[in-house]
Amino acid sequence: MYTEKVMELFMNPKNVGRIEDADGIGEVGNPVCGDVMKIYLKIKDDRIVDVKFETFGCAAAIATSSMVTEMVKGKTLDEALKVTNKDVAEALGGLPPQKLHCSLLAEEGIKAAIEDYLAKRGNDNKKESGEKQCAKA
Repeated sequence: MYTEKVMELFMNPKNVGRIEDADGIGEVGNPVCGDVMKIYLKIKDDRIVDVKFETFGCAAAIATSSMVTEMVKGKTLDEALKVTNKDVAEALGGLPPQKLHCSLLAEEGIKAAIEDYLAKRGNDNKKESGEKQCAKA
């Protein structure tokens, strides 16, 4: 049912945990299956320097959370926003059709954390560039 990569990241997920002083936090969930993901970002110079996750859910939810954190670490915010659920699923070698929603949660979690960061930054200092970025998100 699951690929070897999905099982590997389910059994040994990377970037698990919380960043206490996170710059952005995104929390998303699927009420149908009960999966909940919380993504924490540490950002410096518009680049993700650290990312962690806490996920309550199935093997696919944990594996997609782990994979998406690996995919966005070190990327600029713009690059991270371009990561799609299809990219996550492909990086895992595929997901069963009934588990594709997990990759969508991973994409939405990263986007929610970036949006949180941009909103906080826009509120902290009303620089023109921050307001433009908030509008883009």
